[in-house]
Amino acid sequence: MHKVVASANDVDITKDDLSWMAGVLNVHENPITGFWLLYAVVVIMCVIVYNLGFARKLPILKNVVVYAAMLLGAILLTIFAMGMVVVESLIAAAIVLGIYKIRLRRHKKQQQKQENASQL
Repeated sequence: MHKVVASANDVDITKDDLSWMAGVLNVHENPITGFWLLYAVVVIMCVIVYNLGFARKLPILKNVVVYAAMLLGAILLTIFAMGMVVVESLIAAAIVLGIYKIRLRRHKKQQQKQENASQL
């Protein structure tokens, strides 16, 4: 039996094979640097989405555990992000959650004004 071993130089990946963000970060031209740049973008977007939608006041040790799990999970998400629209989905989630936070803040201010007016 013959074993076929492919090296990294034997695989031809074009920009069309990648997601938009992976293409922008040139993962196809420089895979190592591109992967780590994509990983950084995934981590940043995960942190933004987490803080906009899911973060609660936690003790420092629990925060460390949450962010460590996020950093580990982002590795798998980065692998998926090369071919799928993971970063783009995180951007969409951040926009939706940001709009929700703004509207919630406006609603609370308006409600506070109404309560203050009714107390006078």
